[in-house]
Amino acid sequence: MSFDELGLSDKVLQAVTASGYTQPTPIQAQAIPHVLSRRDVLGIAQTGTGKTAAFTLPMLTLLETGRARARMPRTLILEPTRELAAQVEENFVKYGVNHKLSVALLIGGVSFADQDMKITRGVDVLIATPGRLLDHFERGKLLLTGVELLVIDEADRMLDMGFIPDIERIVKLTPFTRQTLFFSATMPPEIQRLSDKFLSNPVKVEVARPASAAQTITQRLVATGHEPAAKRETLRELIREAVDLQNAIIFCNRKRDVAVLHRSLLRHKFNAVALHGDMDQRARMIALDAFRTGESKILVASDVAARGLDIPAVSHVFNYDVPHHAEDYVHRIGRTGRAGRSGAAFTLVAPGDEKSLSAIEKLIGVDVPWQGQTVREAGFEPERPARGRGRRTGGRPAEPQPERAETTSRRREERPEGRETPRREPAAPRGAGKGEGRRRERDRERDDSFETPSFGDHIPAFLLRPAVIKTKK
Repeated sequence: MSFDELGLSDKVLQAVTASGYTQPTPIQAQAIPHVLSRRDVLGIAQTGTGKTAAFTLPMLTLLETGRARARMPRTLILEPTRELAAQVEENFVKYGVNHKLSVALLIGGVSFADQDMKITRGVDVLIATPGRLLDHFERGKLLLTGVELLVIDEADRMLDMGFIPDIERIVKLTPFTRQTLFFSATMPPEIQRLSDKFLSNPVKVEVARPASAAQTITQRLVATGHEPAAKRETLRELIREAVDLQNAIIFCNRKRDVAVLHRSLLRHKFNAVALHGDMDQRARMIALDAFRTGESKILVASDVAARGLDIPAVSHVFNYDVPHHAEDYVHRIGRTGRAGRSGAAFTLVAPGDEKSLSAIEKLIGVDVPWQGQTVREAGFEPERPARGRGRRTGGRPAEPQPERAETTSRRREERPEGRETPRREPAAPRGAGKGEGRRRERDRERDDSFETPSFGDHIPAFLLRPAVIKTKK
């Protein structure tokens, strides 16, 4: 099947041909005709299958008739992250080269005034993240009563990021006569409930088993120790020994680890950039552009880069941490092996990751082979819990201590008359011995007779002054 058979307009077909595409992907071939016939669509496909073009191309055809009105967008596309929203805008610019359509992008990290100016002029396509969209709406700068077509992209990612209440509120602000397109890579029960609520007699388009990995990706597990230095060393060895490595994305579970690992790679002369949610929008776009253009060969990222980013030529993916959620593994390794290309995905497994790994293998339906020895065969010891006094820290339980109040009162009774109340010792001066201050603190902790300091026998003069109460004449 070719694009000519899908019912797209001549302007769209010209732009597609100019981009070098001749045959649609399965999700595009099945979804585009239903979108053009104004049906609600529930699309389920693994990442990297061309879902963005599946709704971008028919939208351009539908928008050729009609015009935009001030503050009332004709179509609305909701994305979970700024990067995905910016990428969808790039698709409209790329395929809408023969159209005179106005496109606005509402994301964080950009001036409200510039975005408001575009909305005021009227936009045909509004691409937004939920938070910034509601900010504009609450300021009275935006009306959603003119939305003809609503697209909810990466719905499962919306769920993970806690955007579902915002999505439900936004949907209620749009007309019930709208056309709704709902795309997701996985279909957990919560997403199924939302699709039943938002869609009216939808056409379900499923081109791959939910949460499945592409067959073109070679997956391997690599055993490592839990110490950060050991994991970083293992990762560097994998990068150096990787076959045909053109570029790579390294995923970490925490933003803090992204920054630490990025600095470590730079110290070891690797050409790397970092991407995580705490970076401002300008820095994030600079990092992505450097990676896309090949200026930087390695991108160290959190899961903000795991979904939807269109970087087709990624040769390798390294999971520095085993993801906590099994679905995130599918999205991470889906950054490689796209558009029929081959790719490789390596996951570092440390002691304690067995439960998460088991959930991943259960989800994808295959046992990922090990490269070399397993964690148990390699003899890596599990991480020891930090020692502490209580059970919360995982250490030994604290020894029972007598009640402080009872001990203090008992010793007060045994103290001979006329003895002054013990005073808190002054802090050790800077010139004192190294362990002096700490030793005194330990002695106080052991000594139950130590009391909270008070005035003792001395009463300050201000407490002896008679109280004067002024009364109105």
